Amino acid sequence: MSRLVVNDLHAEVVGREILHGISFAVSPGEIHAFMGPNGAGKSTLAHAIMGRPGTTITKGTITLDGVDLTNLPAYARAQAGLFLGLQHPLEVPGVRLLDALVAAIAGGDAARIDEKLHAAAEAIGLNPALLERSLNVGLSGGERKRSEIVQLEVLRSPVALLDEIDSGLDVDALSAIGKHLSEAVADPTWQLSIVAITHFRRLLDVLTPDRIHVLVDGRLVDEGGPELVAVLEADGYARYRAPREDPFAL
Repeated sequence: MSRLVVNDLHAEVVGREILHGISFAVSPGEIHAFMGPNGAGKSTLAHAIMGRPGTTITKGTITLDGVDLTNLPAYARAQAGLFLGLQHPLEVPGVRLLDALVAAIAGGDAARIDEKLHAAAEAIGLNPALLERSLNVGLSGGERKRSEIVQLEVLRSPVALLDEIDSGLDVDALSAIGKHLSEAVADPTWQLSIVAITHFRRLLDVLTPDRIHVLVDGRLVDEGGPELVAVLEADGYARYRAPREDPFAL
């Protein structure tokens, strides 16, 4: 159980600043959703927190349970307790999911990890036959997203950054993943904390957030409770954008 604190985070990609002073905190067992238009910097935020190569933090801090992660490589942040579910999970030919998890859990017993892996796959509705394939190779988008949740279940990381975990999921898969994540959040032995990036209300209908954060042009411009979702769905993000001058105005 860990508390994630992001303070005055600035980050750039290929020399261009994308995030301009992001601050928020997520306590154990909380779900925070980040919403905003395309290009707002939502994925960049997840990548900056996780330390994904190509995203450079230029100012600010990231701490997990008081430990400063800001300058650590991605693998060290994962070891500290962060998990990133990618928007587009990558294929890793020649490496089974079990192999990846055994490598991630240093000193873990392969047989015990395999047992947990199959139990998690059954719980989330992932065909166990797919576990024998190379990681994500030949899997559909929905199967890859289920696989991400299976990995999280086995690793039991205290903080999950989920970048559009709902994309590519049908109604049944979304319901299964939402139920599974909600149970993990409520589990007193785990108390998973979630930072969920999403465009759509449908995820938040099955995974009720404690806070909604609105990200526009790399800045947090609003926040509120679950009721904010209905406002965003009705009004969109136009009211958060600065008016642009009309170049043809006299």
